[in-house]
Parts: sequence; structure tokens; C-alpha cells
Amino acid sequence: MATAQLSHSLTVHKASKETLFPTEITNEHESMIMVKKLFATSVSCVTYLRGLFPESSYGERHLDGLRLKILREDKRCPGSVHIVKWIQGCFDALEKRYLHMAVLTLYTNPKEPEKVTEIYQFKFKYSKEGATMDFDSYRNSANFEKGTKSKDIKKASILMIRRLYMLMQNLGPLPNDVILTMKLHYYNSVTPRDYHPAGFKAGLNSRFLLFEGEPVNLQMGLVSTGFHSMKLKLTTESARVSDRERRLFQENNTTEIAHQGLDCDEEEEECNKHIQRLNFLCNQQNPESSRKKRKVSVPVKVFIPRK
Repeated sequence: MATAQLSHSLTVHKASKETLFPTEITNEHESMIMVKKLFATSVSCVTYLRGLFPESSYGERHLDGLRLKILREDKRCPGSVHIVKWIQGCFDALEKRYLHMAVLTLYTNPKEPEKVTEIYQFKFKYSKEGATMDFDSYRNSANFEKGTKSKDIKKASILMIRRLYMLMQNLGPLPNDVILTMKLHYYNSVTPRDYHPAGFKAGLNSRFLLFEGEPVNLQMGLVSTGFHSMKLKLTTESARVSDRERRLFQENNTTEIAHQGLDCDEEEEECNKHIQRLNFLCNQQNPESSRKKRKVSVPVKVFIPRK
């Protein structure tokens, strides 16, 4: 279905006493709240700034002088109800420490979901101490490890959201027809075979994805609390990204785009990632001898935005 590309801007206002993230993270429970809120906020930023839902589908929260829009169930917009249910399903998998990666994908042809236009990868890791979200090495940014002070975790999270907002407002427009879906990848060693959170069903672990144009990986960052970690990466067509954004966010600081694709866990999958024009592949080097692919869940229903 056709959908209009809406234009939303980042608003700065006087700081409010209301805060989005916890002010203290001293245990696993507080860490889990932090990671959940950061994940939900990031997904909300993507859907809002890419114009997928109307203004009525969002509530307002404040973060360090920023006025953020947080997705909520809007009965007038069934798509928002689906996405909120997906987010809640991810929360369940996070609480059980099953979720390895949530992949939010936009594509245009319902008969060819492997031909994508944008991919958002949220990758999670867990530790005995708690949850962590890591940032890749950015110029003028820092890595936060276990035992990091709460103020540093909050600072890193705010930086991620600011970077996401900055990039979203400068990306080229999406096609008029966009379909949204989310695929969940799990840690096989701990996840029951029959586990699928509410709103999801068993899915196939696709071995390849395709882009119409040349894809480029853009790193939003990684935040670590000492208990959990979440890493966010966007892959989109290079033509949608300005030279300035590419310099700020690109995964590789080289002229050649290589070794890009869906993140694969080094211990469980040996991936030979290869990118060519019109071809975005993530193949296992030796399917006969490699370990099992990750268990995957897909939504019971995909969301097709309506104009």
C-alpha cells in the first residue's frame, strides 16, 4: 500500500524533571529496564522519523533536552498496534536471555521480502553481572564496560539516540510503498526449540538479502551496563546517505565496502559476507561442517503502512 513520506524534526526544549532512562543502574533488573527502554525508544525513532505512522500513534517523553516521540498502541492505526506487540515480544525474549538479535527490515514487494531497502540490526549480549550495549569505535566516542557508572551509561545512551535522530533526518526518502517486518534471532544453546514470543512464529533463517543499489553499513553505537549490551547498526542504500553522514557513521573507514551483512556470532556461525551491486549476501563458508543456523522467529503478521 502507498505511504506518504512524512517529515519529522528533532525538537529541543527546556529540560524536564521527567526522564526516560533510569538514573541509577546497580543490578540486573535496573539494567533490563534500561535496555528495554533504549530498544523501544530506538524503534520509535526509526518509525517516527521515517514517517511510517501518524502523530497520533506517539506519546511524548523527554531526554536531556530532547522531545522524543515514543510509539504507542493507536487503535486508529493498526500498524502501531502490531509494532508495539513486536516490541513486547522482544522484551519477553530479553528477560529470558534468549534474544541475540532483532532485525527490523523495510522492503517494497510482498512477494520478494529478501529484496530490502533498509535494515536495522539490534544485537544483544548478556553477562553474569548484567546487561550491556556496546558502541563501536567512533571518533570522539568512548567504550563503556562492566562497572561503568550510571551517568556514563546514560550519557552513552543519549549519544546513541542523538546520532540516530541526526542520521534519520538526513537520510534520503523511502520508496512510496514500504512493508515493515521484524525477525528475531536467538542464542541456540539456551533457547527452547518451541519458543516464540507473542506476535511471532517460527521462521526461516534466510541466507541472503538483496539491495537494488550499493548498500552501506552505518554504526549507531553500543551501550554497556555490566549486565546486558545492545548494539545498533543500520544498512541502507548508499545513495540515500550524504558524504557527511557516511564519514560520521560508516562502519569501515575505507573506500572499499566489504564484509557487510547481518551480524553473525563468531562462535556459532562462520560467515563469508560478500557484497556486490544488486547483491547483499551472508553465506556460511562451509554449510556441511558449520554449526546450526540460529533459531529464528518472524511476525505472525507483517505491517504494510497505509497512506
